Amino acid sequence: GYSVGEVKPSRTPARREIGHGALAERAILPILPDKEHFPYTIRVISEVLESNGSTSMASTCGSTLSLMDAGVPIKAPIAGVAMGLIKEGDKFAILTDIQGIEDFLGDMDFKVTGSKKGISALQMDIKIQGITLEIMKIALEQAKIARLHILEKMLEVLPKPRTELSKWAPRILTLKVDISNISTIIGPGGKMIRRITEETGAKIDIEDDGTVLIASPDTDKAFKAKKWIQGLVEKVQPGAIYSGKVMRVGPIGAFVEILPNKEGLVHISQLQDKRTERVEDVVKVGDVIAVRVREIDERGRLSLTMRGITKEEAEKVLAE
Repeated sequence: GYSVGEVKPSRTPARREIGHGALAERAILPILPDKEHFPYTIRVISEVLESNGSTSMASTCGSTLSLMDAGVPIKAPIAGVAMGLIKEGDKFAILTDIQGIEDFLGDMDFKVTGSKKGISALQMDIKIQGITLEIMKIALEQAKIARLHILEKMLEVLPKPRTELSKWAPRILTLKVDISNISTIIGPGGKMIRRITEETGAKIDIEDDGTVLIASPDTDKAFKAKKWIQGLVEKVQPGAIYSGKVMRVGPIGAFVEILPNKEGLVHISQLQDKRTERVEDVVKVGDVIAVRVREIDERGRLSLTMRGITKEEAEKVLAE
């Protein structure tokens, strides 16, 4: 009540606040992104500091701008305006963006919200028996003009949603995997998913339909976890070139991990185009190299090669 000079105890929201919040929520709901594109819980709080007009319409406009400023990819900006009516007999006048006294003394409080393309919510309070179709038509036409004008002013301040979320917002990434790969991500006794969370610090939730949610306050760590999971479920393609890390070396060649938990052997004869005497002369443990998948045998074992890979191909795959 401080915005209008009311002195009263601060309790839970009253019927008026709940109703106004419901109207603003209904106005905004149609333009919110779906869960697949924006898997966040959205909470908008509108604190009204002055009231000589429609607080619900101000909240609608303010909510749109705050969502855009926060980087929420809304489908379209929404604005709202309150229309009024003064009626005496057959004579009437439609008022646009009514003030408090016009609401108190007038015959109608008609709130209209929407985007440039259409209306998203309506609410009407009237003090007379009813209104004619003519009054409704004129009110909606005037409301459209006002709504577009308000939208124009809003977009002068912020033309579109920011492309990046606030640095204080946690990062939530999603990807969809085949349900047959869920056990691969979890690993025996949860070993793999624990390893991912421990090494990246990300929180991972897997839904029954194969949707994987990755949450982390650190963007880089969230993407690291996502890339790790993608590698776990990715199918190795014969002939494809991969960036791999040398895990072990021996007399017969080098064992290279090209994807998480997917290792293959680069035979000593496949380390370079010329003869190789010692594996250690070409690669050592920890090296990151470009390899091509020669073949996959019936047991799923990978045969890799470093031969025949051009400098450009190697640079491209190592840069990814």
